[in-house]
Amino acid sequence: MLINKSLVLTYLYLLIYISLSSGVILYNKWVLSTKHFNFPFPITLTMIHMGFSGAVAFILVRVLKVVAPVKMTFEIYATCVVPISAFFASSLWFGNTAYLHISVAFIQMLKALMPVATFVMAVICGTDKLRCDLFLNMLVVSIGVAVSSYGEIHFNIVGTVYQVTGIFAEALRLVLTQVLLQKKGLSLNPITSLYYIAPCSFLFLFVPWYLLEQPAMEVQQLQFNFWIFFSNALCALALNFSIFLVIGRTGAVTVRVAGVLKDWILIALSTVVFPESTITGLNIIGYAIALCGVVMYNYLKVKDGRAMNQLPVDAATEKTKSSIKDWKFDKKSSDVYDDNGNNGSGLNSAAHEVDEEAPLVPSSRLSHIGRTQTSNLGG
Repeated sequence: MLINKSLVLTYLYLLIYISLSSGVILYNKWVLSTKHFNFPFPITLTMIHMGFSGAVAFILVRVLKVVAPVKMTFEIYATCVVPISAFFASSLWFGNTAYLHISVAFIQMLKALMPVATFVMAVICGTDKLRCDLFLNMLVVSIGVAVSSYGEIHFNIVGTVYQVTGIFAEALRLVLTQVLLQKKGLSLNPITSLYYIAPCSFLFLFVPWYLLEQPAMEVQQLQFNFWIFFSNALCALALNFSIFLVIGRTGAVTVRVAGVLKDWILIALSTVVFPESTITGLNIIGYAIALCGVVMYNYLKVKDGRAMNQLPVDAATEKTKSSIKDWKFDKKSSDVYDDNGNNGSGLNSAAHEVDEEAPLVPSSRLSHIGRTQTSNLGG
């Protein structure tokens, strides 16, 4: 029996993605939890991730020259990168802080609200239209999350507010990415995204860190283990690249299925790794309802995307031409090629898929974002 090496490699990438995504979330929870590693400083942890990612990106761009930097002007940086970095830093901060108050399983259930938040922000910003079918999907997702929240034994309003706020901050960042960057024809791959956004996010996080965490860190005796934080940041960075490899080799539908599978695995694993986490029947029922809405939402958006791609360009309106153009990366210095030297197939159709731990994978059409999630590049 002949083994299809390409298929094996695809499944290997998917396995690596699922393992890294689940592992990074559990790792972050373990580091931040007062019952385990006891480093209850989410802003500090996020700044470590941003600093590490920015340094690696600088080496890849400027020293090793793996990719060339894009044509970035001061105007574009000030009006586009800075606001995007601000909301990105906020989503990381709030998402990581939620780990201090609520369980990993409940956080994953709340993340089902991400399509709702993205859809709401897209409608407000004018990048998507309010449609009855999508609205009903959002209603189903919201009802499912509400049922799941009602069934949460250790419900904590502070942690819930932090997580939901982080979700909406990430949704606004995604919409801003489309409105600000892509309207200017600027395409960023994961490396160039880290190169420009990570340092700026680090600076934004410095202010809340100095005001909220720095005084507490001075009086509290900390156990700072270099290898713990280095390996944690390295895993987060590896995840950001693994999801990009998966997207390039498979496509949007495969990544979404893998994401749903990863969520269920993570919820089950979290109850084993953290015995204090308890899942109730209402949790599962509510999350299942929410996922039904998310799956239907994904289906409608993929269907819309395929219908748009089938339109002849010469018969399209100027707006449609612009929309189709957004799906395509120009062959410029920021393009990323697969291991065969070809422009990554499947990237354009799946670029909107954003993992909660690797949100800097470029999103070409935010109106087609399905079950994207938030937390951070490393948490």
